Amino acid sequence: MTWYVFCRLCFYMLQILAFHDINPVAPVHILVIPKKRSGLSRLSRATDEHAHILGHMMVKVAQIVRENNIGDFRLVVNNGPQGGQEVYHLHLHIIGGRPMGWPPG
Repeated sequence: MTWYVFCRLCFYMLQILAFHDINPVAPVHILVIPKKRSGLSRLSRATDEHAHILGHMMVKVAQIVRENNIGDFRLVVNNGPQGGQEVYHLHLHIIGGRPMGWPPG
């Protein structure tokens, strides 16, 4: 099956993509995903072999935030059905543009 999600690409690198969420929960809602899934469907499945890409994603989040003048933000990883994960390809949510409350959800 072939499917396409039309999105506005924010950031394109050799190992990751970042784009605006098509159903944003805040004024700023950017998804950061590794291009290669490498068995990493959720964070709880990460092993030592994933350390490089996970670290790389975090550094790129900081770069995306700086380059887009996002300011303060929340970084979210949903893990599994009870954690709110709907797409089983590890991804990070950069959420900002408004005050964030605690606890979330």
